[in-house]
Amino acid sequence: MKKIAFWIASFIMTQQLLLAEAIARPARCVVISNGAPAFNGQCEFSAETGGSFSITPVGKSAFDGATVISVSVTLPGVAEVRGLTRDGINSRWGEAQRSKADPACWVGSDFKICVY
Repeated sequence: MKKIAFWIASFIMTQQLLLAEAIARPARCVVISNGAPAFNGQCEFSAETGGSFSITPVGKSAFDGATVISVSVTLPGVAEVRGLTRDGINSRWGEAQRSKADPACWVGSDFKICVY
């Protein structure tokens, strides 16, 4: 059963990546992990419904190990953040809150993602 769930999650993330590439636009992304900068540079931003989005790095193979970061808004100001690794592993980063100080940022317990 776990293998089926893994393959379904991988399929969904792959589909999101393919759709994201079709409508992605350039942006600047800042990813902070465990209080240290993990990425600060050009990325591709793909808007999704309800304020959700995904980002992929440009000029670097990954953000802190993830080739794609997905921010899925679940409630206003609250999102579930996941990263897809080069090996196809869909890793859960956790819940994030939209920053009141900088609305371009989403802040989790040990990470921060900003897209400008």
